[in-house]
Amino acid sequence: MKEISYPIQESFYSIQGEGYYYGIAAYFIRFEGCNIKCNWCDTKESWNIKKKDFVPIHKIIANVNNHQVKTVIITGGEPTMWDLYPLIKKLKKKGYRIHIETSGSYPIKEKYVDWITISPKKIKLPLQENYKKINELKIVISDKNDFLFAEEQATYIEAANCFLFLQPEWNNIFSILPKIISYIKKNPKWRISLQIHKILNLP
Repeated sequence: MKEISYPIQESFYSIQGEGYYYGIAAYFIRFEGCNIKCNWCDTKESWNIKKKDFVPIHKIIANVNNHQVKTVIITGGEPTMWDLYPLIKKLKKKGYRIHIETSGSYPIKEKYVDWITISPKKIKLPLQENYKKINELKIVISDKNDFLFAEEQATYIEAANCFLFLQPEWNNIFSILPKIISYIKKNPKWRISLQIHKILNLP
């Protein structure tokens, strides 16, 4: 039986720069393929699926094992386009904590997943079923209309312990950041998420 392979754009050991777990050491696995393709995306190189980039599960895990890491973050592109269960199951057997970052536009199989971050996109909204599963809602803010979108998305969250983040779009950070700070001061259920890996010049 042929081993399952996935299209991996890149994988690396770095620091989580965003959201609730910012600042922790983590191993990132970035999948290829995206169904949304935001114009401000900072990982456009992950959009297209290339045959040459498919990596078998055993090699993915071997790469993770080469580092002193406890947390593995599966991101993209859009990782939930793929059946992640075989990979996640084997990573959990190795004792890793698994985080997934997704737009929520595909079904999320949450078994063995420790932390789910959804960053909704207006082009293709998350599936309603996914709002029940997430630990973290992260909204990228590029203009004032995004605040309305953020509030709308927050109404779908059922879990009382889901953290809510507003993150400035990096290319527009200096003009939008003061607005986010002001908004959070008036609406303290939200937290700010900064891409500190970019500030630190990390991958």
